[in-house]
Amino acid sequence: MPIAFHADVSGSAIGEYIWGASRGIDPSPYLTVGTGIGGAYLLNGAPLSGPAAVEMGHIRIPHDRLKDPFEGSCPYHRDCFEGLAAGPAITARFGKRGEDLTDEDPFWLLEVEYIASALTNLILTLSPRIIVLGGGIMQRLFLFPLIRSRVTELLNGYIREDAILSGMGEYIVPPALGRYSGVLGAIAMAMGLGNPQPALGYS
Repeated sequence: MPIAFHADVSGSAIGEYIWGASRGIDPSPYLTVGTGIGGAYLLNGAPLSGPAAVEMGHIRIPHDRLKDPFEGSCPYHRDCFEGLAAGPAITARFGKRGEDLTDEDPFWLLEVEYIASALTNLILTLSPRIIVLGGGIMQRLFLFPLIRSRVTELLNGYIREDAILSGMGEYIVPPALGRYSGVLGAIAMAMGLGNPQPALGYS
């Protein structure tokens, strides 16, 4: 019986690639924003990899300490993407979980800024054809139009492809499979539908 091992977020990416929002679209990343921030980038249907795991949650993003004096919660980098925007960072800031914040809380504008900054870096470095955003925080669907608008502002006309700018509503999207992306991705790999072998990877 064939067995495949990979990170949970890679399973989510493959699930969406086989049956979900990024079905057949290549290259395509999946980012989860919740208790942590993780990402997988599919190239030719396989997770991009190297000698170490892909750690999209630990990229550095702009942190204006006048607007946000919070030092960050990552034990390794303090104010990396995950240290500023993941669920534990929200808890460390407010002493309560993100789901306890109302949609009107001004913090969400900071969250939008951090996510949009990370996605702008992703677009400029890897030029994906679609970006799927999952995880508990992204269940607040009102964040999506705000993120799309801010990404457009941050790109500032440098990227002019219509597939990105004119189709932003179909470019940065929630997972079509919802919370089942990862489970269905694992099933896809077991059925031999996904490609668990890392693209440009190391054995």
